[in-house]
Amino acid sequence: MDDFSSILNRIEKELKASLPSSPDKAWLDSVFSLSSDVVNAKHAEPLIKPTGHLIALGGKRWRPLFLVLCTKAVLGIDDINSISLENAFKLTPLVEFVHTASLIHDDIEDASETRRGKPAAYITYGTDIAINAASWLYFLAPNCIDALDVSTGIKNSLYKMYLTETRKLHLGQAMDIDWHRKADFIPSIDEYYAMVTSKTGTLASMAARAGFICAGDCKNEEKAGRIASQIGAGFQIIDDVINLTTGNPGKKRGDDIVEGKKSLPVLIFAATGDYNKLRICFEKAKKDGIESSAVEEAIELLDKSNAISSAKKRGIELIEKGCAELQSLFPQKEAALDTLFMGLIPKEAQ
Repeated sequence: MDDFSSILNRIEKELKASLPSSPDKAWLDSVFSLSSDVVNAKHAEPLIKPTGHLIALGGKRWRPLFLVLCTKAVLGIDDINSISLENAFKLTPLVEFVHTASLIHDDIEDASETRRGKPAAYITYGTDIAINAASWLYFLAPNCIDALDVSTGIKNSLYKMYLTETRKLHLGQAMDIDWHRKADFIPSIDEYYAMVTSKTGTLASMAARAGFICAGDCKNEEKAGRIASQIGAGFQIIDDVINLTTGNPGKKRGDDIVEGKKSLPVLIFAATGDYNKLRICFEKAKKDGIESSAVEEAIELLDKSNAISSAKKRGIELIEKGCAELQSLFPQKEAALDTLFMGLIPKEAQ
């Protein structure tokens, strides 16, 4: 995403300002409304370190970038330094902080050992600290709304949207957890899409809706969110495909098998009527861990049945269709959005 370097640099500045590694008293007072001089930055470290460390490790940042590009496209402006875009940049922590919080909780729930190439936060800092810090980050995220130079009505719209999408995010996660705990349960394809548009799609929806609200287009913001959730679902499908092929960056190939994840490749395979073979692999992998031969056996079953390639095709279709529909909401075509979305699909998945 080199073409977006100037926007991404601005986003990084906003993230650091909203969650500084060494906060001063003014930041502490603004976030915690402290009335005691006894409480200082040291006491906030168990909140700041686990969350700030994961953010500092990077990530694609495509969600906050998407937010800014949506505002830019609605306004029909090319100058990213425009005052009209200032509020969009100030809002970027909203989506990136929610995303980060969900990753910390997700790693605990899935017993994942690594995230972005480093030990998961709960391993480094302890489960109790990681749970509390991630929960706090959900509440810190909307703090940036108060900093906007907009009307109270716009702020209320943003808060309402944020709370709705965050509740939806947890519903999707609840569905996913429930399914991988039940080895014999196979959700329908429709149930799967409902889960993934909530769990992953809601972050894309939040970014799009925030971008549209920021640009003053409240008429189309909900429609933009629905379209964006489909794009987000497409990226989740591609992510799951990569897990079963080259392996996701910073993670181990096939750890979704160990988790027992009911991803789209698995559901497509189950439709062939021979799920029992895969279920046995899941059970063995869960028992023996990532080094189990059952991991590669499961991947081979999925690959030879064309379940992986079929899922990949569906993921790309969702992204391309969603991008085309989103473009119809703008006064003029925003080429940057096409560049963003297609650039996010790894070459090996295209």
